[in-house]
Amino acid sequence: MPLRLSPLDAAKVVGHTAQRFKTISLTASEYIEAVEGLARLGHGGGMIYDALILACARKSKATRIYTLNQRHFKMIAPDLAARIVEP
Repeated sequence: MPLRLSPLDAAKVVGHTAQRFKTISLTASEYIEAVEGLARLGHGGGMIYDALILACARKSKATRIYTLNQRHFKMIAPDLAARIVEP
């Protein structure tokens, strides 16, 4: 069963998280590069969000990238595979 939060609970998590972590933004060219990179791999849909998260992780030089979908993340960014972990 997938992990699902109610919209209200999701909003609370985002609000709490925003207070504790640094926000990483992509420039327009970084955003386009991430989406085009995913397209070159032949992927689309919801994986675009994964690609954008990984672009931010790469930009911030994150030492760990937490996800509940390691397979997609590692498929998109094999260069970051050693840093991709499940919580």
